[in-house]
Amino acid sequence: MTAVPAELIVVADVIRTLDPAQPLAKAFAVRDGRIVAIGARAEVDALRGPDTRVLELGGAAVYPGFVDVHNHHALAGRTDLFELSLPTSLTLEEILDRVRAHAEALPEDAWITGGAIASTMLHTLANTASRLRLDEASGGRPVMLMEDSRHNRWANTRALELAGIGVGSLPSGGVTILDPEDGTPTGVLLEAAGIPVQEAYDRSGGLTAAQHRAASARGVQLANSYGITAFQDAGVSTDILGALAALDRDGELHAWVVSSLLVNDEIFGFDPIGSPLIERGDEFRTAHHRPDFVKIFLDGVPPARTASFLEPYVPDAAHGAHFHGETTMTFDELHGWMSAVAARGLGAKVHCTGDGSARLVLDVAEKLRAEGVTTPIQIAHGQFLADEDIPRLAELGVVADISPFIWFPGVIPTMLAEVLGERAEHSQPNRSLIDAGALVAGGSDWPVSESPNPLEGIQGLVTRADPLRRAPGMLWPEQAITAEEALQVFTRNSAVAMGLGSETGSLEIGKSADFVVLDRDAIAGPADAIIDARVLSTWFAGREVHTAE
Repeated sequence: MTAVPAELIVVADVIRTLDPAQPLAKAFAVRDGRIVAIGARAEVDALRGPDTRVLELGGAAVYPGFVDVHNHHALAGRTDLFELSLPTSLTLEEILDRVRAHAEALPEDAWITGGAIASTMLHTLANTASRLRLDEASGGRPVMLMEDSRHNRWANTRALELAGIGVGSLPSGGVTILDPEDGTPTGVLLEAAGIPVQEAYDRSGGLTAAQHRAASARGVQLANSYGITAFQDAGVSTDILGALAALDRDGELHAWVVSSLLVNDEIFGFDPIGSPLIERGDEFRTAHHRPDFVKIFLDGVPPARTASFLEPYVPDAAHGAHFHGETTMTFDELHGWMSAVAARGLGAKVHCTGDGSARLVLDVAEKLRAEGVTTPIQIAHGQFLADEDIPRLAELGVVADISPFIWFPGVIPTMLAEVLGERAEHSQPNRSLIDAGALVAGGSDWPVSESPNPLEGIQGLVTRADPLRRAPGMLWPEQAITAEEALQVFTRNSAVAMGLGSETGSLEIGKSADFVVLDRDAIAGPADAIIDARVLSTWFAGREVHTAE
């Protein structure tokens, strides 16, 4: 019997498959969006027919499409299309100038939203004088700007008024920073304190369904440009779920997407959340969109002292010398939620930026595993882990969802040092995690990171230095991993962590033909030049979805 010809054959000097049984190949064949043969050129050429397209790539390198286990693609697309985009390097004067210029083209009552402002700026902004300057720059229009962690906001007077925030009506959640001189809200709103402002914006109209769809499409398009063909969005609304499902039904979703349904919401202001959202998850399930996880915020972020640590923060006037931060749930509450979502067949991504919250997740995971519950569990961020907890991830089958993009250098690491002292120098124990047998999966946390470029994350994992060469120095170099390990973190490992290991993450027969073409074999050269490799094209299910200009 004559084999059915392939639709596409890819040939290159270097094809890294990420398949342990066959790590390298010279060619592979694609039919109906799936890989049907891979190996030597002669073997694959047997599937060549008169209409087969042959992609001869010569010295270029082919990797599996990159997989990002943690991003917020729709928020990134939204900022790119509809909001004021601010680099975190801006001073207060420069931020005000950008707001003023942006406001000139808007109606008098239009909202100005966007970001990100540096977390190191919050002290500068936390006073009435700065809020009044923002009022002037906006021409009285309501303003809501996100800080770089995307957990905190800066709002002006009009936005506070529309949100009902004032001296006698402070938000019940989070922290509202008051001016020490006059006692009024400064507009700096930490964690859940910013949700009323988000809700006020949404009441004004927010984005339309078409705009939500465009934002998701743009986020996927930007991810494709960096070679990403699968990702997990770490916190979605019904608007985002609807946009992803609609795109896939129309054949316009060019990536595998796993969505995380919010159990609680400390920052976004989405509605519904919790059980009402989880119950609707399958309504949005499509071929390439899988609402298979929930997201639990178990703490906040260290710069705002809302992360939970085993040892206290550096003392300050507001918190004293014995403040550890708090978790949003008790052991019993977390166990209850994780048991309930496991019964629905869902995994759990748990936001933990302190070692105290990570300890709580592991304690709950230990009880769940003893009860026979095998649901996937990810510790999201997990940059701080107690030494004795590192082996427990492998023992309990808990994934380390790491974000090497935001560890060093920059405004967030600077703030970490201010609130944690020397502990900030012992972040992201990735070598120890891998040596202990843990599954380590790579995530960008984009747009908290300025880009989702996996090559940036891979280089940072290998060198423990700034891949963008902005600052000297290294962060805990003993925790460096090899380039081969780092590539696996951003391909096969992340796919397995998301429940997509049988679909993507490696180039194997039967899997989706998701791959990226680079101008060189990035991980074969100098470690400090990995980021210099250029994405030439990105392919999803055998279709070219990005071509370099």
